Amino acid sequence: MVTTSISGTAAAAGAEPAHPLEKAARGIRAGRPRPHRAPETAVSGARLLLSGLGIDLEGESLRRTPERMAAALAELLTPRPFELTTFPNDGGYDELIVARGIPMRSLCEHHMLPFVGTAHIGYLPGERILGLSKLARVLEHFSHRPQVQERLTTQVAGWLQEQLEPAGVGVVIEAEHLCMTLRGVQAPGTTTITSSLLGTLRDDGRSHAEFLALTYRR
Repeated sequence: MVTTSISGTAAAAGAEPAHPLEKAARGIRAGRPRPHRAPETAVSGARLLLSGLGIDLEGESLRRTPERMAAALAELLTPRPFELTTFPNDGGYDELIVARGIPMRSLCEHHMLPFVGTAHIGYLPGERILGLSKLARVLEHFSHRPQVQERLTTQVAGWLQEQLEPAGVGVVIEAEHLCMTLRGVQAPGTTTITSSLLGTLRDDGRSHAEFLALTYRR
């Protein structure tokens, strides 16, 4: 068994520099809860924003809203560290491994509104296989920051390809963007699908088709 500590950076996948809130989470042991207190500067900023929009914060129910708002955003923007656990593929398994319907949520970096959906992540193993829960943890790691769905998809796929060195990797994400359904065009129910296929899953037609068939099977 091999473990790799993940604490907020993933330069191998072309990730953006670590977010300040992400940096604050470094050193927290894997599995411990995220901090629920936001920096006072964030609370002050939330108070200023709400007041600037004409919201009266003097009432009892709204008095602590800036604090709660900042804490909620801090939680959404702070990934949990985890250990990437791999095992030798001593059984010689050479077929697809796919985790379907992994819940996903992130914040659109253009409007800071959530986009929510599901991800399907799979790979063709090489010499090592991955602890299955870690597919969901890698997704969480990259989704807990200001994002666009296209980058999120390629970051997850590229990082798995770099760290695991499989024969191929496939990631498909389907999400509803609240910046599209609650504002602007206001098109509720619209979903966006993105995909990233690497290695054999991109180059071999049969593997490509098999992954997509497993992904979209209802």
